Formats: sequence, structure tokens, C-alpha cells
Amino acid sequence: MSTRRATISDVAREAGVSPSTASVVFSGKTPTSADVRSRVLAAAQALGYTGPDPRAASLRRGRSGIVGVVFDQHLGTAFLDPVTTHMMDGLADGVSRLGAALLLLRDDGVTVSEPSLHTAPIDAAVLIGCSPRMRESLEIVRGRGIPVVVVEGDAGEGIPRVLLDNVEAQRTAARHVAALGHRDVVLVTLPIDTSRHRGWIADDARIRVDVTADRLAGARDVFPHAPAMAAATSSIDEGAIAGRAIFADPGRRPTAVIAQSDLLAAGVIRAAEEAGLRVPEDVSVTGFDGVVVDGLAPHVLTTLVQPATAKGRAAGEAVAAMLEDAAPSSLDLSCTFREGTTTAAPPST
Repeated sequence: MSTRRATISDVAREAGVSPSTASVVFSGKTPTSADVRSRVLAAAQALGYTGPDPRAASLRRGRSGIVGVVFDQHLGTAFLDPVTTHMMDGLADGVSRLGAALLLLRDDGVTVSEPSLHTAPIDAAVLIGCSPRMRESLEIVRGRGIPVVVVEGDAGEGIPRVLLDNVEAQRTAARHVAALGHRDVVLVTLPIDTSRHRGWIADDARIRVDVTADRLAGARDVFPHAPAMAAATSSIDEGAIAGRAIFADPGRRPTAVIAQSDLLAAGVIRAAEEAGLRVPEDVSVTGFDGVVVDGLAPHVLTTLVQPATAKGRAAGEAVAAMLEDAAPSSLDLSCTFREGTTTAAPPST
């Protein structure tokens, strides 16, 4: 007879929800509906899963049974992006063998969640990205002697990291656009620093967010002089704001826009159609992520498909390895180019 202890993944499967949703029910740090909460708790009771008890865990092995996940933006905004949801599902699955809960922490330099990185009873931390502010968070975690993994950022020697081939992937999309014959191209980027100001990026601007810098470098390998506009976050609304600025002057409209996320690309398409432009006949648009975007039909976005769930799972497995006194592995993941219906040859002059 098996005596394997039920995990949060088992509870999620029984309740018909994702592992990340089941985890936040137990952590209590993100609101869930009464129906979801009751289903998760009923499934936990049926399986004999009581959730991580920091006091009991501390007595048993000197640990809290909690893994902190640190974002440098508002959590509500972060979870509007499907990439975050897929990544958190993978992360919850990766740490499931520990029976650990995920504690979501926000440290954006304005509002620091309570408990904070200074006080949260966590066994390990996962930092999402590695902006200047997140590097400060890294020093806090390391100062406490807590194992840490960084997702899509270089935290220096000795810190396990899970990376995407952002430069090469974005270069692939840019080469596709160039091969179609486009020369007049505008780039729409993710935030370039922690201030999250939107607007045109100056030639001498310092890009302080690793993901943004890498994707911008890939595009500019092909279009070195392409103007770039920064968005405040990855969202359809931000893409539409950028697109309206890009298409405002009928005499200076580009024939293609390369966006650093699918949500931004969807917003650019919306702005193009508002301006009376057809996609892709008048303007081509590419994205990045490969997620389902509501309201994009009948378009099928030309994009880079990233393995978001695998990215989160790899981070979770690295955390689990460190807490089991095994050697964690860094991992480089690759994106897949997917040609859709939003790119075509530029209109004839």
C-alpha cells in the first residue's frame, strides 16, 4: 500500500484547478472565489492534505514549507499576462514534491508586501526577472542565507537561473520581417526600467531590464536604426497606446511593428485598425510569447512561442534540488518561431 504524501498538485488535480491556484488558496495571499476555495479545501480533505504548516515544519526540519516568489510589479497587473499564469503553474508543479506553498511577494520600490523579503518565513526564493530593484531583492535574500533562483535574469556566478534565448528569438522574427521586404520598422518594447514610463526610447537610453534589453538587441541586429517605443507593462491597452502614437502621422507610418509581447502586439493591431489600416496588407505586426489573446481573431499572430510552463517548472525543480541538498541546474530554453497571418510583404509604393 502506498504511503506517498499527497501534494498540492494532487489537490489541484482533484479540485479541477491549476497547481498555482490551489497553492494560493493555502497561502491566502491572492484572493480566490468562494467556489474555488471550497473545491480546493474539499479536495485537500479528501486526500488528507493539510497544507504546509510553518510551525510544524519548523519543528520537524527547521523549515517553513514556503517558497517566496518575488515580482517587481503589482501582482494584479502581473497576472493579467497569461505568461505569468503558465509560469506559475509550472513553478507550483516543480516544487510539488516538497509539499511547499508559494508565497507571492511584491517589491516594486513603492509598496513592499507584508511580510516582506526581510521578514517572510520562506525556505527559498524565486525572483522573476533581474531588474536593478530585483538585484536589491537578491542581496536581501542572499544576506538571509536563503537559496534563490532567478527566472530570465543574470544574478551572477553561483545563482541558478532559467533563461530564454531572447536575443536569438527576437532576431528570428526581425529576419522574417526583413525577408518580406520591410525596411521601415518600429519596435514596441516591454518596460526599460523600474519607473515603467512609456514613450520613445532615446538612442543613448540605458535599458535596465534584462528581457527588454535582450529582445531589443535581437531586433536591432537586423534593424539597427529602427525607432523604439517603451510600454509601461505588457498589456493590450499599452500596445494600443503605443500603436496610436506610431500611426498618428499618416505620412510617417511604418510598414511593420515588432512588439516584445503578444499582448502588446494585439494592442498595436487594434490601433492600426482604428487608424484605418489593414493587417497585414498595410502593416505587419509580430509578437512574442505564443499565448492565447482574447479578441485577436480572425488574426493569427506571427510570434515566438516561449515554453512558459517549462520555464516555471525548471525554476521550481532548481529550488527543490537546493532544499534537498542536491546540485541545482541552470537551464537555457529556446523559443519557436510561428508564422501567422499578421505579416506579409509591405504595400507597394
